[in-house]
Amino acid sequence: MKQIKTKSKQENHADEPETEPVSPTGQYLNSKALYSCILAILESEIPIDESCAIPQLRDVFLPINPRFSSIMISDKKGVRLWKKVKINLKDHVIIPRFPENLSTESYDDFFDEYLTKLSSDQLPQERPLWELHIINCPTSKAPGHMIFKLHHALGDGYSLMGALLSCVKRQDDPSLPLTFPSTRGKFSEVKSNDTMRCMRLITGTLCAIYKGVFDFGWSFMKSTCIVDDQTPIRSGKKVPVFNPLKVSTLAFSLDQIKLIKTKLGTTVNDTISGIIFLGTRLYMQETHTEFCNSRSTAVMMLNTRVIRDYMSVNEMINADTKIWGNKFSFLHIELPKLINGGFSNPLDFVYKTRKQIKRYRNSPVVYLTAQCLEIIRKYKGSEAVAEHIHSTSSKSSMTMSNMIGPVEQVTLAGHPIKGMYFMITGTPQSLVISVMSYSRALRIGIGAQKGFIDSKKLNSCIENAFELIYEAAMKNN
Repeated sequence: MKQIKTKSKQENHADEPETEPVSPTGQYLNSKALYSCILAILESEIPIDESCAIPQLRDVFLPINPRFSSIMISDKKGVRLWKKVKINLKDHVIIPRFPENLSTESYDDFFDEYLTKLSSDQLPQERPLWELHIINCPTSKAPGHMIFKLHHALGDGYSLMGALLSCVKRQDDPSLPLTFPSTRGKFSEVKSNDTMRCMRLITGTLCAIYKGVFDFGWSFMKSTCIVDDQTPIRSGKKVPVFNPLKVSTLAFSLDQIKLIKTKLGTTVNDTISGIIFLGTRLYMQETHTEFCNSRSTAVMMLNTRVIRDYMSVNEMINADTKIWGNKFSFLHIELPKLINGGFSNPLDFVYKTRKQIKRYRNSPVVYLTAQCLEIIRKYKGSEAVAEHIHSTSSKSSMTMSNMIGPVEQVTLAGHPIKGMYFMITGTPQSLVISVMSYSRALRIGIGAQKGFIDSKKLNSCIENAFELIYEAAMKNN
């Protein structure tokens, strides 16, 4: 288990300059072609005390990073900068009012509509790029909700989730640090002589170079000319930048997911990705069997930091570690196909997914892709890179991202948090999937283009896929 130290206050940033350059990735994500935000949804076990929002934001949230008190501007040369400004917290706390004494189903509908609208609304550029929405209506999920809307230019999921988690305390004992599931695998030491090690090194290097060139070539083709087929999850039409998503969630037992991955010798990420891909194929099949063999790929977001576990916020913003920011790349993962409208073994979806993820994660393609984007930025500018990323994503069928949450249940400003999940907005696709662990549950967020994808049917297919894979894994020897 890995530990993270939480603090209620961070060091004063008054000595830092009034402006600092926006990172290249931050510029890509706040451009004409791309406008991406992260919605972090926290479900409270009790109604939310609205009076605690301003003090909590002022004393705990704002000191975490100067970007939370900065706006993005352009200088005379067009260089994008973060400029620190005086912030009025009342402008950033939104508390919508709903009719009283309605049924739980009615409040569910109100909440869903509000979240859909929030997924497509822009953040005002004249203010720091974040908001807190407090929803005090009793839905079937929770008596109250806190929704942080954070622009992706502020940082990636790792940075922003680390910031939010620094604001919470353990429910069982606030004095103890949060702990997280370890993401590192265990490796056994294999003894060998110098000659064998040298031969392995040479062979491994040559193999990596070959795979890297091949994978980069395929990735380049996928970014420029290979387009996914039109299917029930990809209309083929241009998706607007401010695409309204109907957000729904599924919850699976983390213990059951771990049991599957132990039986199959895979990872939690491999397992849940295989379940989602099988469920997506089943959804496509229910529309027409011809889509069982369609060319469909997922853009899978990848944390490129050497460290995989959360660090304290002080460590993340330290200039020497350079952990804070947008440090991610993406992989193109093909959805396994249903052979002849069916499958002989649902576990193949997990195995085939694992094979692809392992290959690309260990391939130089991630580094080569980053260098390609840097070359485009250097000669054509940030807007050209944003257009390239938009074009690449629009040629695929879905986006997937995952994060780990704390093992223990937490509280925020005295509010016990019973569940949490997130959603990425602004992608040029009709389907966005997020995965997050919290306590003993794995929460899947499903953002489906409103009016195109049947969310209820898709959710049912993913639940069916989980049952199929779980049953097959339990029978697997």
